Amino acid sequence: MPTPDRAATILLVEDDPGDELMAREAFEDDAQSSDLHVARDGQEALDFLYRRGRHADAPRPDFILLDLNLPRVDGRQVLRQVKSDAAVASIPVVVLTTSSAVEDVAACYGAHTNAYITKPQGYEEFVDVVRQINQFWLDTVRLPGGTPAA
Repeated sequence: MPTPDRAATILLVEDDPGDELMAREAFEDDAQSSDLHVARDGQEALDFLYRRGRHADAPRPDFILLDLNLPRVDGRQVLRQVKSDAAVASIPVVVLTTSSAVEDVAACYGAHTNAYITKPQGYEEFVDVVRQINQFWLDTVRLPGGTPAA
């Protein structure tokens, strides 16, 4: 959990370079200090969470922003793995994806996502949504092992 001495650690799981760039800009412009890590596919996300390979020294994320449509290991599989493993299940997972399909929303909540957000199309809207996610998960809610920053 972030403290005045430690920035929030966020794992962004996103394969689209444009969406990654917009998310980076949102976090850089936000007043809340954060340490953004990016996994470009589901396998890399799992390697980061389980500190495997080049991610052996990866920090535990305070929350995960997860796209669903990913190469190698699909975001749905990542979500199921995270939420079924007691070692990482308490990490909030926010699905941020282009899909607005009712089936995807239901499946993700069935797999215990903490929130499901359809990506806005425009730059300003996308950046605003990411800022709101950051503010909510880092300033408003109380997570296991910590208190809200506010």
